Amino acid sequence: MEQKRKITLGISVGDPNGIGIELVLKAFEDKRIFDFFTPVVYAQSQTLNFQRKQLGLKTPFVTLKNEAKKSKTQLNVVELDLPQFKTEFGQPNKESGAYALKSLTTATQALKSGAIDALVTAPIDKHNIQSEVFSFPGHTDYLAKTLGGTSLMLMVADQLRVGLLTDHIPVKDIAQTITGDLIESKVRLMEESLKLDFGIPKPKIALLGINPHTGDNGVIGNEDDEVLRPKIKELKEKGKLVYGPYAADGFFGAQQQQHFDGILASYHDQGLTPFKTLAFGKGVNFTAGLNKVRTSPDHGTAFDIAGKGTAEVSSFEEALFLARQIFFERSETQAILEQKND
Repeated sequence: MEQKRKITLGISVGDPNGIGIELVLKAFEDKRIFDFFTPVVYAQSQTLNFQRKQLGLKTPFVTLKNEAKKSKTQLNVVELDLPQFKTEFGQPNKESGAYALKSLTTATQALKSGAIDALVTAPIDKHNIQSEVFSFPGHTDYLAKTLGGTSLMLMVADQLRVGLLTDHIPVKDIAQTITGDLIESKVRLMEESLKLDFGIPKPKIALLGINPHTGDNGVIGNEDDEVLRPKIKELKEKGKLVYGPYAADGFFGAQQQQHFDGILASYHDQGLTPFKTLAFGKGVNFTAGLNKVRTSPDHGTAFDIAGKGTAEVSSFEEALFLARQIFFERSETQAILEQKND
């Protein structure tokens, strides 16, 4: 595996009134990072220039006019076809939503066509980005629809990998959404990703229960007994290394995550609360199951600190390097599989 080779990395900047552009500028202010990436940023040069001055940064960038002549030492900016944007830090509005959407759709098409090797998405505002083009609860569902395939939201920090059976849905809908078919699909996606993207040949996966104490034998709900346990038993009989359901309240406190390659939580906060407690600042959101690589930082737009120059860039940097790592790991694994099939 040629780990020294750069990858062409696309970056959508998210809501420009949030901290997304600040993260991009900060990450690439250190010239050493260009040893690993040829970055392509989907934005407007005037927006980057304004925010660069406001934040006192010196990150170099150039407008990309020829795909074949990308700069190796500067951000390559693909100009968005939008009216000139006026930055209003901390103020999500219709214009910033349209900017975030245009950045995302343009970057996604580049990813789909192979113009970039992988995509890192800066945070969007899930309200003001809504439109006829984007009617999704977040990046994950949009990318699954646009790129094709079934996706799994997978949070990654070193050896900790937490996926979700259900992600951005109301709490009241969780129990009825979790079916045997859904569990099997998400287990398959996690198992395939752990093999293909992380190089783990026989991954062990833990499932967290739906109800407190996994239902206490039906005292606090029947879903764990009627849905989770039978499906886990069936998957084990098929040779899957799947275990549980585990009571979620004590799982991480007892350090049980250390015994598994991946953990599937039943719903968003059940998985992301402990994940962010353990890994905030270095966690990455990876969309498993797609035929392309996409990552993002584990936080939102942070409108409350936008424009103040205080945004912490570590999670964004982790997202850059995880995208690169997965791109190479996946390429190597696919090459090995192709050789075996010849």
